[in-house]
Amino acid sequence: MKKASIISVGNELLNGHTVDTNSAYLSGELFSIGIPVEGVYTVGDDISSILRAMNLSAGDTDVVLMTGGLGPTDDDITRQGFAKFLGRELQFHEELFEKIEDFFVRRDLKMPEKNRIQAYIPAGAKAISNDVGTAPGIMAGLKDKLFFAMPGVPSEMKKMFRESVLPELERFGRGQAVAVKKLKCFGAGESTIAEMIGDIMMRGRNPLINCTVSYGVITLHIIAEAEDKGKALKMAEDDERRLRGILGELIYGMGEQSLAEVVGQELARQHKTIATAESCTGGLLAKLITDIPGSSKYFLQGLVTYSNAAKIKELEVSAELIETYGAVSEEVASAMAGGVRKTAGTDFAIGITGIAGPDGGSEEKPVGLAYISVDCGLGCETRRFIFSGDREFIRFRTAQTALNMVRLRLKT
Repeated sequence: MKKASIISVGNELLNGHTVDTNSAYLSGELFSIGIPVEGVYTVGDDISSILRAMNLSAGDTDVVLMTGGLGPTDDDITRQGFAKFLGRELQFHEELFEKIEDFFVRRDLKMPEKNRIQAYIPAGAKAISNDVGTAPGIMAGLKDKLFFAMPGVPSEMKKMFRESVLPELERFGRGQAVAVKKLKCFGAGESTIAEMIGDIMMRGRNPLINCTVSYGVITLHIIAEAEDKGKALKMAEDDERRLRGILGELIYGMGEQSLAEVVGQELARQHKTIATAESCTGGLLAKLITDIPGSSKYFLQGLVTYSNAAKIKELEVSAELIETYGAVSEEVASAMAGGVRKTAGTDFAIGITGIAGPDGGSEEKPVGLAYISVDCGLGCETRRFIFSGDREFIRFRTAQTALNMVRLRLKT
């Protein structure tokens, strides 16, 4: 199977001033046409570094895509590195120069002399048209491999890739296909899920199962390779069914679905409504719910009752309850959920109280402690959790867990 490498060039990528979004974009586009990315390299504006990355890439893969370093300034030396890799001299192209010059003329500007370097490309290579900027791309073949250099400016790179590079790669990659299925899981850790599915995650297997983690959400990527899209898709679907049989309700969605989206869809389907009362999450849960278009159909009210006084006034939590058990307690979380459900008149309500840190914890009630209560009128379920991490992680994980509790309650 033909594979690709990506080389991002620029000192600004190494010093943290610029985030490399080009590699992520190109990886996704290549994957969609069945050419997986084997490696991504980030190098500075240095000919020896560019040459080393090209040699490594050419040794491992069949396609090499470079972005950046095609500008007119002295630090833009990708074309020189490209030429050295090919063992060829840079050649001046009059037609490229005229096009670059016309770019400035149409804007009533005088072209700086430095832009002349952009009309040079390695001998025998093909220039790739750039209708957005002044830097033409470069394409060359060597030993049954394809090499491309594109501008680093994302808007220029994307247009050039879609219009000129992608068609070349689609022809080059005929006879191979990749299909991907993503299963989203919540409610168990990465290692637990890995133990449950066992040998299915074995390296070298086709389909390959990869796993990523973000704020407690485990995403299983099913990656199937075959000679055509239909066969690859069937292989991925077979593994999907197998994983669903093993993981059951731990799987909450597919693709890019969020917990908030899945919960919202189910609330709407069942014609149910929900309200929230939050303390330590500070309205984050309500935000996640209302980030979903159409959430007004089921989300009626959200209260942030951060202080004890607010809990007493807005949710009718008794002062005696808070005094006896503390604001961070199972009893108060339950009272918060019941209070907001009564106030809003909803089918479901969530109450959250906890200690997000970094201060405020104790031996009895440590930082990361959260009580989450889900009240549906027929009963109130309250659970105690201790989450590790910084303040942002604790708050987000608490809100996600609350959504998952509602999701599971909606299944009953």
